[in-house]
Amino acid sequence: MRLILLGPPGSGKGTQAQRLVQRYGIIQLSTGDMLRAAIAAQTPVGLKAKDIMAAGHLVPDEIVVGIISDRIDQADAVNGFILDGFPRTVRQAEELDDLLKQKRMTLDAVVELKVNESALLARVENRAAQTRARGEEVRADDTPEVLAKRLHNYRTQTEPLIHYYADQRKLMTVDGMMTIEEVTGEILRILDAIGAGESQAKSKASRKKAAPAKRSASGAKRAVKKTAKKAPKVKAAAKSGKSARKAPKKATKGARKTGRTAGHRSATKTARKGAKKLTKKRAKA
Repeated sequence: MRLILLGPPGSGKGTQAQRLVQRYGIIQLSTGDMLRAAIAAQTPVGLKAKDIMAAGHLVPDEIVVGIISDRIDQADAVNGFILDGFPRTVRQAEELDDLLKQKRMTLDAVVELKVNESALLARVENRAAQTRARGEEVRADDTPEVLAKRLHNYRTQTEPLIHYYADQRKLMTVDGMMTIEEVTGEILRILDAIGAGESQAKSKASRKKAAPAKRSASGAKRAVKKTAKKAPKVKAAAKSGKSARKAPKKATKGARKTGRTAGHRSATKTARKGAKKLTKKRAKA
């Protein structure tokens, strides 16, 4: 199962990703975590990323894609993965498509968690107020101001991915304002339906492959039957040939018999004539 979760900050992507990891035995891939792991492992791509980050620059897309490429080749990714934080732009999505194509992999689905931005802002404001009420310091990245900026970035950079994956018929939209359990249930329903559809497609493909062999077997059976039907004719022909071979013998035998009969008749007739002549001579004497 290979997935991408889309949604603005605060939509619950992290929570749902962890649930899917447990359900399907796949891994969650965060670009930030992968960058840090590659740098720690001192891989060629990781070393490039380290130099760029040390200079205060953003890591180019091709390096991020290279890190993803190395990561999804590892043994724990054999069952699939969920990409978290990537792609963020259409260009990154295109590069990801090229990478997966090279590896003969495909995305199973892109799940969008659709939320109400006004509700998200109100949620963050309430959380910040509760934190202050407890006498605790509010995290710098958990304020309405920061969230508003992140939402703006999402709309301008990442939201076009919704149309990009919709055109590929991979996008599945879920109401992210439901409860956590309801969102999980809806995502699982969608993914199970995709899995069932793939199984049916594979089964249909298997039947198509088996069809020529089945037709070939049927053709062989018809050929055998056709040969069997012709067999009596062959037998009859053999019988006819045998009769033809016997015909001269019968004709010869018949001729001999006819000759003997004719000779016997001729001899009998001659004997009768001779007897008559002898009788006449005796009478004269």
